[in-house]
Amino acid sequence: MKFLQALKEAIASLSANKTRSLLTVLGIVIGVGAVIGVLSIGQGAEASIIGQIESIGTNVIYVYRGNSAKNVTNPRRLTLTDADALSNRVRAPHILNVASVLFGQTSVRFGDESTQTSIMGVAENYAEVTDLDLSEGSFFTESNVTSRSSVVVIGPELAERLTGRRTGIIGTTVHINNYPFRVVGITTAKGGSQFSNPDLDVYIPITTMQMRVQRQSDTNAVDFLLIQAQDSQSIDLAIQEAKSILRTTHRLTSRQPDDFTLTNQEDILSIANSITKVLTIFLAGIAAISLLVGGIGIMNIMLVSVTERTREIGLRKALGARKFDIQLQFLTESAMLSVFGGLIGIGLGWLLGKIVGLIAANSGTPLIPEISLKSVLLATLFSLAVGLFFGWYPALRAANLEPVVALRYE
Repeated sequence: MKFLQALKEAIASLSANKTRSLLTVLGIVIGVGAVIGVLSIGQGAEASIIGQIESIGTNVIYVYRGNSAKNVTNPRRLTLTDADALSNRVRAPHILNVASVLFGQTSVRFGDESTQTSIMGVAENYAEVTDLDLSEGSFFTESNVTSRSSVVVIGPELAERLTGRRTGIIGTTVHINNYPFRVVGITTAKGGSQFSNPDLDVYIPITTMQMRVQRQSDTNAVDFLLIQAQDSQSIDLAIQEAKSILRTTHRLTSRQPDDFTLTNQEDILSIANSITKVLTIFLAGIAAISLLVGGIGIMNIMLVSVTERTREIGLRKALGARKFDIQLQFLTESAMLSVFGGLIGIGLGWLLGKIVGLIAANSGTPLIPEISLKSVLLATLFSLAVGLFFGWYPALRAANLEPVVALRYE
């Protein structure tokens, strides 16, 4: 039996039971659509996260307390003294700038509106180090830090939640930890998720943070440091200089491991890529389970079809049809079901990605699902493989029917 003839007979057989055929491919449609949708959302999330990290700048180094790789116990806290030592251009010629940061959570109130959000106490050079842009107003100055001024720079989404607008609120007073603060700047919208959204962040002078928000006993301690290298080519040299200086300020001997961790943007990008890829593969794997369910549905229907067409199979074999011809006929039908479901599933996955993209856009999240040719081919070929795999047993069962027994079947 030629393949084209098998294809024509498969189309005729499936067309004779349109409702049953459509219900059979539903599992494949949902499976392929879910896989493509999840992969597109995962790729969009990966691009969004990478874009946000890269927006900080390629020459920024993060310094954190502790060293998990060496299992350091009781590590020393990072301090303003460390920042001053790192800022010494004689000892660290490849370090351009150092920003100290205190981090916490607080409630910001304006009138009757109140929001819990992240707050950072920073020096006046933080905006320069992180390339933080303002859409309105200006960042606080060195005199604001020195005098512990009650000034604040807030994100546009936080401004909208509190006041109902994103512009025209410079000079407005908001309350942080029940203290009044004057808004001096609004950051440029970057977007983000509910778990990490810079448009909700609050920035105040680090000295003011120490006095009015955290009230910590050690006024010299900070949560982390940001080091700005001269350029992206100076990253490695800046890291070496920073390690040498911090080991000196922390009074570490040659036998003691670092009690701090330095991470540059490439490391963060690598970690972010790994996390998003693992999550995407995990979710796609879960979505692919529905493809297996769809494959079981195909097997079930094909077995029913074999039973219904037992006399037809017997007649064909009596007229000279070979086992291969019978197998090819049923495998063609199962493959057509899976391919047809796969094509509809591609459209469903594209639609799912578009819906998620619209929801993300309306919520201010910078997520644009990306449907790649690789994900489409992967889902389609996998659905075809499922159809052939689950169609093989019914086809083999049909091919092994004895003609005499099949002709007698009622």
